[in-house]
Amino acid sequence: MSTSWAVVTGASGGLGETYAHELASQGSDVVLVARSENELHRVAIEIERAHGVRAMVLVADLSDSADRARLLERLAELDVHTLVNNAGFGTMGQFASLPAERLTAEMQLNVVALTELTRTLVPRMVERGRGAVINVASTAAFQPIPGMAVYAATKSYVLRLSIALWAELHSSGVRVVCICPGPTRTNFFDNAGDGSVMSRRREPIQVVASTFEALEQHRPYVVDGFWNKVLAHSNRLVPSALAARIAQRVATAP
Repeated sequence: MSTSWAVVTGASGGLGETYAHELASQGSDVVLVARSENELHRVAIEIERAHGVRAMVLVADLSDSADRARLLERLAELDVHTLVNNAGFGTMGQFASLPAERLTAEMQLNVVALTELTRTLVPRMVERGRGAVINVASTAAFQPIPGMAVYAATKSYVLRLSIALWAELHSSGVRVVCICPGPTRTNFFDNAGDGSVMSRRREPIQVVASTFEALEQHRPYVVDGFWNKVLAHSNRLVPSALAARIAQRVATAP
Protein backbone atom coordinates (compact mmCIF):
# COMPACT_ATOMS: atom_id res chain seq x y z
CA MET A 1 0.00 0.00 0.00
CA SER A 2 1.30 3.46 -0.93
CA THR A 3 2.34 5.79 1.86
CA SER A 4 2.31 8.87 -0.35
CA TRP A 5 -0.64 11.23 -0.40
CA ALA A 6 -2.37 13.87 -2.50
CA VAL A 7 -3.77 16.77 -0.47
CA VAL A 8 -6.89 18.58 -1.70
CA THR A 9 -8.23 21.65 0.08
CA GLY A 10 -11.85 22.68 -0.24
CA ALA A 11 -12.58 18.99 -0.82
CA SER A 12 -16.11 18.88 0.60
CA GLY A 13 -17.77 19.63 -2.74
CA GLY A 14 -17.50 21.25 -6.15
CA LEU A 15 -14.08 21.41 -7.76
CA GLY A 16 -12.28 20.05 -4.71
CA GLU A 17 -14.40 16.92 -4.61
CA THR A 18 -13.85 16.43 -8.34
CA TYR A 19 -10.07 16.83 -7.99
CA ALA A 20 -10.07 14.28 -5.16
CA HIS A 21 -11.98 11.74 -7.24
CA GLU A 22 -9.65 12.26 -10.21
CA LEU A 23 -6.52 11.77 -8.10
CA ALA A 24 -8.06 8.70 -6.47
CA SER A 25 -8.91 7.28 -9.90
CA GLN A 26 -5.20 7.57 -10.71
CA GLY A 27 -4.46 5.36 -7.69
CA SER A 28 -3.50 8.03 -5.18
CA ASP A 29 -4.50 8.05 -1.54
CA VAL A 30 -6.03 11.43 -0.74
CA VAL A 31 -6.15 13.83 2.19
CA LEU A 32 -9.39 15.79 2.18
CA VAL A 33 -9.32 19.22 3.85
CA ALA A 34 -12.26 21.57 4.49
CA ARG A 35 -14.44 22.96 7.29
CA SER A 36 -17.48 20.73 6.67
CA GLU A 37 -16.79 17.51 8.56
CA ASN A 38 -19.96 15.70 7.50
CA GLU A 39 -19.43 16.47 3.83
CA LEU A 40 -15.77 15.45 4.02
CA HIS A 41 -16.72 12.07 5.46
CA ARG A 42 -19.31 11.63 2.68
CA VAL A 43 -16.67 12.34 0.04
CA ALA A 44 -14.16 10.05 1.78
CA ILE A 45 -16.60 7.12 1.86
CA GLU A 46 -17.50 7.62 -1.82
CA ILE A 47 -13.84 7.78 -2.85
CA GLU A 48 -12.83 4.67 -0.93
CA ARG A 49 -15.76 2.70 -2.36
CA ALA A 50 -15.29 3.91 -5.92
CA HIS A 51 -11.50 3.78 -6.22
CA GLY A 52 -10.19 1.43 -3.52
CA VAL A 53 -7.76 3.96 -2.06
CA ARG A 54 -7.49 5.56 1.36
CA ALA A 55 -9.16 8.90 2.06
CA MET A 56 -8.04 10.79 5.16
CA VAL A 57 -10.28 13.55 6.55
CA LEU A 58 -8.67 16.61 8.14
CA VAL A 59 -11.16 19.24 9.28
CA ALA A 60 -9.75 22.77 9.27
CA ASP A 61 -10.82 26.34 8.70
CA LEU A 62 -7.95 27.56 6.54
CA SER A 63 -8.87 31.20 7.11
CA ASP A 64 -8.02 30.73 10.80
CA SER A 65 -4.32 30.92 11.69
CA ALA A 66 -4.56 28.46 14.59
CA ASP A 67 -6.38 25.88 12.47
CA ARG A 68 -3.82 26.35 9.71
CA ALA A 69 -0.93 25.81 12.11
CA ARG A 70 -2.42 22.52 13.34
CA LEU A 71 -3.06 21.37 9.79
CA LEU A 72 0.44 22.26 8.61
CA GLU A 73 1.94 20.36 11.52
CA ARG A 74 -0.08 17.27 10.60
CA LEU A 75 0.71 17.50 6.89
CA ALA A 76 4.42 17.90 7.60
CA GLU A 77 4.33 14.33 8.97
CA LEU A 78 3.07 12.91 5.66
CA ASP A 79 4.75 12.08 2.38
CA VAL A 80 2.79 14.33 0.01
CA HIS A 81 3.31 14.04 -3.75
CA THR A 82 0.53 16.39 -4.90
CA LEU A 83 -1.01 19.51 -3.39
CA VAL A 84 -4.23 20.95 -4.80
CA ASN A 85 -4.81 24.45 -3.40
CA ASN A 86 -8.48 24.65 -4.28
CA ALA A 87 -10.05 26.22 -1.17
CA GLY A 88 -11.16 29.81 -1.64
CA PHE A 89 -14.15 32.10 -1.77
CA GLY A 90 -15.24 35.43 -3.19
CA THR A 91 -17.43 38.26 -2.02
CA MET A 92 -19.72 40.33 -4.22
CA GLY A 93 -20.43 43.93 -3.29
CA GLN A 94 -18.92 47.38 -2.97
CA PHE A 95 -15.57 47.31 -1.17
CA ALA A 96 -16.41 50.21 1.18
CA SER A 97 -19.59 48.55 2.46
CA LEU A 98 -18.48 44.92 2.84
CA PRO A 99 -17.67 43.52 6.31
CA ALA A 100 -13.97 43.98 6.97
CA GLU A 101 -13.71 40.63 8.75
CA ARG A 102 -15.05 38.78 5.69
CA LEU A 103 -12.53 40.44 3.40
CA THR A 104 -9.74 39.57 5.83
CA ALA A 105 -10.88 35.94 5.92
CA GLU A 106 -11.02 35.94 2.12
CA MET A 107 -7.40 37.11 1.89
CA GLN A 108 -6.30 34.67 4.60
CA LEU A 109 -7.83 31.75 2.73
CA ASN A 110 -7.13 32.69 -0.87
CA VAL A 111 -3.60 34.00 -0.35
CA VAL A 112 -2.04 33.21 3.04
CA ALA A 113 -3.26 29.63 3.43
CA LEU A 114 -2.27 28.75 -0.15
CA THR A 115 1.19 30.22 0.36
CA GLU A 116 1.77 28.52 3.72
CA LEU A 117 0.61 25.13 2.47
CA THR A 118 2.83 25.37 -0.58
CA ARG A 119 5.85 26.51 1.44
CA THR A 120 5.34 23.64 3.90
CA LEU A 121 5.06 20.85 1.34
CA VAL A 122 7.23 21.90 -1.61
CA PRO A 123 10.65 21.54 0.08
CA ARG A 124 10.16 17.80 0.62
CA MET A 125 8.93 17.43 -2.96
CA VAL A 126 12.17 19.10 -4.11
CA GLU A 127 14.21 16.76 -1.89
CA ARG A 128 12.53 13.74 -3.53
CA GLY A 129 12.84 15.23 -7.00
CA ARG A 130 9.16 14.81 -7.80
CA GLY A 131 5.78 16.30 -6.97
CA ALA A 132 3.05 18.59 -8.20
CA VAL A 133 1.30 21.73 -7.02
CA ILE A 134 -2.05 22.67 -8.54
CA ASN A 135 -3.24 26.17 -7.66
CA VAL A 136 -6.80 27.13 -8.48
CA ALA A 137 -7.07 30.76 -9.53
CA SER A 138 -9.75 32.21 -11.83
CA THR A 139 -10.22 34.20 -15.00
CA ALA A 140 -10.68 37.01 -12.46
CA ALA A 141 -6.88 36.93 -12.12
CA PHE A 142 -6.53 38.72 -15.45
CA GLN A 143 -8.39 41.93 -14.64
CA PRO A 144 -9.63 44.13 -11.81
CA ILE A 145 -13.32 43.47 -11.09
CA PRO A 146 -15.31 46.26 -9.45
CA GLY A 147 -17.82 44.56 -7.18
CA MET A 148 -15.42 41.67 -6.54
CA ALA A 149 -12.26 43.69 -5.96
CA VAL A 150 -10.59 41.61 -3.27
CA TYR A 151 -11.37 38.29 -4.94
CA ALA A 152 -9.85 39.36 -8.26
CA ALA A 153 -6.77 40.73 -6.48
CA THR A 154 -6.23 37.48 -4.56
CA LYS A 155 -6.51 35.40 -7.71
CA SER A 156 -4.03 37.64 -9.49
CA TYR A 157 -1.63 36.85 -6.65
CA VAL A 158 -2.24 33.12 -7.06
CA LEU A 159 -1.54 33.26 -10.80
CA ARG A 160 1.66 35.32 -10.46
CA LEU A 161 2.98 33.23 -7.58
CA SER A 162 2.31 30.05 -9.53
CA ILE A 163 4.15 31.22 -12.64
CA ALA A 164 7.15 32.28 -10.55
CA LEU A 165 7.24 28.92 -8.76
CA TRP A 166 6.88 27.09 -12.07
CA ALA A 167 10.05 28.84 -13.23
CA GLU A 168 11.93 28.30 -9.94
CA LEU A 169 11.08 24.60 -9.79
CA HIS A 170 11.17 23.86 -13.51
CA SER A 171 14.23 21.60 -13.40
CA SER A 172 13.60 20.14 -9.92
CA GLY A 173 11.09 17.47 -10.89
CA VAL A 174 8.31 19.39 -9.14
CA ARG A 175 5.62 20.67 -11.47
CA VAL A 176 3.43 23.70 -10.78
CA VAL A 177 0.32 24.63 -12.71
CA CYS A 178 -2.28 27.31 -12.12
CA ILE A 179 -5.78 26.62 -13.42
CA CYS A 180 -7.92 29.65 -14.21
CA PRO A 181 -11.56 28.61 -14.54
CA GLY A 182 -14.34 30.90 -15.61
CA PRO A 183 -17.83 30.48 -14.14
CA THR A 184 -18.18 26.85 -13.04
CA ARG A 185 -21.17 24.84 -11.84
CA THR A 186 -20.40 24.95 -8.10
CA ASN A 187 -21.76 26.85 -5.09
CA PHE A 188 -19.23 29.66 -5.58
CA PHE A 189 -21.67 32.39 -6.62
CA ASP A 190 -24.25 31.42 -4.00
CA ASN A 191 -21.57 31.77 -1.34
CA ALA A 192 -20.28 34.99 -2.90
CA GLY A 193 -23.67 36.65 -2.63
CA ASP A 194 -25.61 36.17 -5.89
CA GLY A 195 -26.19 32.74 -7.40
CA SER A 196 -28.02 34.20 -10.43
CA VAL A 197 -25.04 35.86 -12.13
CA MET A 198 -22.97 34.35 -14.94
CA SER A 199 -25.34 31.44 -15.41
CA ARG A 200 -23.44 30.00 -18.40
CA ARG A 201 -21.00 27.78 -16.56
CA ARG A 202 -18.54 24.99 -17.24
CA GLU A 203 -18.66 21.67 -15.41
CA PRO A 204 -16.11 20.83 -12.68
CA ILE A 205 -14.96 17.75 -14.60
CA GLN A 206 -14.04 19.97 -17.56
CA VAL A 207 -11.93 22.22 -15.33
CA VAL A 208 -10.18 19.22 -13.78
CA ALA A 209 -9.47 17.71 -17.21
CA SER A 210 -7.93 21.01 -18.38
CA THR A 211 -5.78 21.06 -15.24
CA PHE A 212 -4.25 17.63 -15.67
CA GLU A 213 -3.69 18.14 -19.39
CA ALA A 214 -1.71 21.33 -18.62
CA LEU A 215 0.16 19.61 -15.80
CA GLU A 216 1.18 16.80 -18.14
CA GLN A 217 2.39 19.37 -20.67
CA HIS A 218 4.36 21.18 -17.94
CA ARG A 219 2.60 24.47 -18.62
CA PRO A 220 2.68 27.23 -15.97
CA TYR A 221 -1.04 28.03 -16.24
CA VAL A 222 -4.12 27.30 -18.26
CA VAL A 223 -7.48 29.01 -18.76
CA ASP A 224 -10.30 26.49 -18.94
CA GLY A 225 -12.61 26.77 -21.95
CA PHE A 226 -12.21 28.52 -25.31
CA TRP A 227 -14.37 31.57 -24.64
CA ASN A 228 -12.88 31.99 -21.20
CA LYS A 229 -9.44 32.12 -22.85
CA VAL A 230 -10.65 34.77 -25.27
CA LEU A 231 -12.13 36.94 -22.52
CA ALA A 232 -9.17 36.51 -20.17
CA HIS A 233 -6.56 37.53 -22.72
CA SER A 234 -8.55 40.29 -24.44
CA ASN A 235 -7.72 42.60 -21.51
CA ARG A 236 -4.31 43.23 -22.97
CA LEU A 237 -5.92 44.88 -25.97
CA VAL A 238 -7.92 47.57 -24.13
CA PRO A 239 -7.08 50.33 -21.62
CA SER A 240 -7.28 49.24 -17.99
CA ALA A 241 -10.14 51.63 -17.17
CA LEU A 242 -12.26 50.14 -19.95
CA ALA A 243 -11.27 46.59 -18.94
CA ALA A 244 -12.49 47.28 -15.39
CA ARG A 245 -15.86 48.55 -16.65
CA ILE A 246 -16.30 45.54 -18.94
CA ALA A 247 -15.37 43.14 -16.13
CA GLN A 248 -17.91 44.77 -13.82
CA ARG A 249 -20.65 44.34 -16.42
CA VAL A 250 -19.72 40.70 -17.11
CA ALA A 251 -19.57 39.87 -13.38
CA THR A 252 -23.10 41.09 -12.78
CA ALA A 253 -24.69 39.62 -15.93
CA PRO A 254 -27.25 36.80 -15.53
